Amino acid sequence: MNSGNWNATANAGVSPGISALVIVHNEELILDECLKRLDWADEICVVLDKCTDRSKEIALSYNARILEGSWEKDGSRHDVGFDFCRTEWIFEVDSDEWITGELAKEVRATINAAEYDVYDVKVDNYVGGRHIVHGWGGGALGKDSCNALFRKGLKRWGPQRAHPHITVAGTVCPECLKNPIIHNIFADISAIIRCVDRYSTYRAKDLVRNNEVGSLANAARKFLSRFWKIYVKRRAWKEKELGFVLAFCAGLYPLISHIKAIYEDLPPEEFR
Repeated sequence: MNSGNWNATANAGVSPGISALVIVHNEELILDECLKRLDWADEICVVLDKCTDRSKEIALSYNARILEGSWEKDGSRHDVGFDFCRTEWIFEVDSDEWITGELAKEVRATINAAEYDVYDVKVDNYVGGRHIVHGWGGGALGKDSCNALFRKGLKRWGPQRAHPHITVAGTVCPECLKNPIIHNIFADISAIIRCVDRYSTYRAKDLVRNNEVGSLANAARKFLSRFWKIYVKRRAWKEKELGFVLAFCAGLYPLISHIKAIYEDLPPEEFR
């Protein structure tokens, strides 16, 4: 994440208050549980990316503002969503995330007496309904915090297909908000494996596009260093067998990405 100086004119013409922004691709099974926890926002904005299920119907039932379209990359649809919001503040929420009442109150109190332009929020990750405390961040499959709360015009996503770089401007609060986002990141171990398969394909495309395929030896080194970072330094071992799976898959991601970049035909099809 990069930071820089904020030009106050970036927020010219926006309304006071806060928008809850959700980016959606065929999320009818989980979207209702997400949106029902966003009634504290001044507006709910939902970006529908190539949706063919009931996601739009569900969003409309919560009086959400809808933006429909088709985007090749994850970052593009997020940036369009930021521009679509009409308020001074934006709270970015994934469709598999829940915002508790305590966090909603803290967000309101924060923007009413804001000393900074960007705020990080802690993330509690759940796998199959089980809270997994250790092993996230630093190359793992999940995040332990994110800059979810920010003034409009201060955050952008990068062009990468896999895990786009995020750039923020303005002043960043040095501490996270106290209350966490509830992130239902994986339903089960099979979902973890599917995630590695999907994102390693995106990463392989980035490697080919940027001529960064590299060597098998370097990819193997990344496998070992990531496994060590997650399993030992970030103490995934405390989560027993599931922690081993998370560390192993986090290490497997760059290795599989490298092999796919060499052996698979990777036409530049859309992100989803």
